[in-house]
Amino acid sequence: MQPTVFTRILAGEIPAALVYRGERIFAFMDAGQLNPGHVLVAPCEAYPTLLDMDEDLAAELMRVSHRVARAVQEAFQPPGMMLLQANGVAGGQTVPHAHIHVLPRHEDDGVGLVWPRKNPDMAVLEAYAARIRMAG
Repeated sequence: MQPTVFTRILAGEIPAALVYRGERIFAFMDAGQLNPGHVLVAPCEAYPTLLDMDEDLAAELMRVSHRVARAVQEAFQPPGMMLLQANGVAGGQTVPHAHIHVLPRHEDDGVGLVWPRKNPDMAVLEAYAARIRMAG
């Protein structure tokens, strides 16, 4: 696999303001800073998406993201917080290295996350749930 911008940060090839560095997870300030305190949390090893890593690593990624979010909340006191994780280009992922955005939010900060509701009836929802149960 080709190096990603995140593995290049870990290798010291690209400068970054580190927030946390563990054995398997690291966190650093997003250079794009939507709002002050915007942090990216990622595994040290490059997994293309969350779905490519094992459950233990995914859980550790969330635990570190939780700790970082609490620290961002204390440091910046934003009125809202978003943890965002995207998989694949169609899912909005822009870097092919799984990560979670810890994103402090403010009213009118320009972030738009909206989708058209489809409102299927309960029979359709039950069929969807059954498919997921069978796959899991």
